[in-house]
Amino acid sequence: MAEGWDSVAARCSMLLALAIFHFMEHIDGMETKSLGDPALSILMVLAGGRRHGYAIIREAEELSGGRVRLKVSSLYAALDRLASDGLIIRAGDETVDGRLRRYFALSDAGAQVLRAEADRLATQSRVAKERLDARRAAGFAGGAA
Repeated sequence: MAEGWDSVAARCSMLLALAIFHFMEHIDGMETKSLGDPALSILMVLAGGRRHGYAIIREAEELSGGRVRLKVSSLYAALDRLASDGLIIRAGDETVDGRLRRYFALSDAGAQVLRAEADRLATQSRVAKERLDARRAAGFAGGAA
């Protein structure tokens, strides 16, 4: 049975998002860019399920221990960028108490990018800890060498 256009478009969108992410990560063989705190926080929130704007703001602050405080204007600019990169999708609108809520969800490409970023951060953390342990074992105290 032939694949529908929506399915083909979704797969193309996911492949394009992954290609863009990998291109940004390895221009001329050098690490150049990772997800910034706002984008990473938004993807982490949406990994927990579909959310509306205010819930994303609140949960991003909670997950970051207060380090990431998104403003409404910067949130929607980031959501628009993430959506155009294929990392998130619009997941419907609801009216609650007379106010429109726009919902967003993590796309499959967004989940893959979030996993790659989590792995990259875990590797950096592991290397930093190993180097600090080696420094301590070598007897380095504070001050210049």
